[in-house]
Amino acid sequence: MSTTDPRLALADAVADADGVAPLNEASRIAIAAGEEPRVDRLLADDNSGTPHALAYAPGDAPVELCVRPDRRGAGVGTALVRDLLDAGEDAFWAHGDLDPARAIASAVGLHAARTLLVLSRDADEPLPPEQPLEGTTLRTWRETDRDELIAVNARAFADHAEQGAMDSADLAARMAQEWFDPAGLFVAERDGRVVGFHWTKVDPDAHTADGRGVGEVYVVGVDPGAQGGGLGKALTLRGLHHLVGLGLGRIDLYVEGDNTPALATYYGLGFSETARDVLYAR
Repeated sequence: MSTTDPRLALADAVADADGVAPLNEASRIAIAAGEEPRVDRLLADDNSGTPHALAYAPGDAPVELCVRPDRRGAGVGTALVRDLLDAGEDAFWAHGDLDPARAIASAVGLHAARTLLVLSRDADEPLPPEQPLEGTTLRTWRETDRDELIAVNARAFADHAEQGAMDSADLAARMAQEWFDPAGLFVAERDGRVVGFHWTKVDPDAHTADGRGVGEVYVVGVDPGAQGGGLGKALTLRGLHHLVGLGLGRIDLYVEGDNTPALATYYGLGFSETARDVLYAR
């Protein structure tokens, strides 16, 4: 992906080298929108002015950091993290939990406080058939669902700082992304109320080794009052069947490492761990 913003250009170069994106979607959206971040450090080479290290954090999100591969091993990342710690920062994402990130965390005395697993499945593997749920309608998104979806999301992710904070502006920003397709956003309705949703995603820049697309279980949210009756699995299957029908090669998802019920569902549907992001904190 080409870009003129030096922060995104550096992040893209690091992603190409590491196979892991150092900035998450929220950070990229914030940079593209010109939002004022809490942390914004871009270090550049003295002679050429070429960026070689970045630390970035919008709002109250943890810091994301990357160092250009040819500048690693010289203490650049460690010094940057120490400086940020002295400035009051206390949490840092390590996407992919790569060796250099673990080394920095160990050097500055940070511990793993949270683990986000990346699970994947071959889209060619058969899926279980969908089973209807009595009294529940699964359908695609309508504009009139906006407020209810935001409310369900807030309740479903009350303990998840990033996702649970999604408001109308955040929703609009995500729907403005190139990948958004309303045909891939499914809601569950009971007695005229939205009680859950499955938002799928196909990243136009992600491809398998054979050139096929990559889909994502972007968000599955179930209202706490509707949990326990198989709704989460039904929504997941609806979205998976949709993604498989697009002819993709692989389907990914992100899930908290301690979310035992969700992990059981995903492993039972043929997903396996392929990577992990770790939040390191004081």
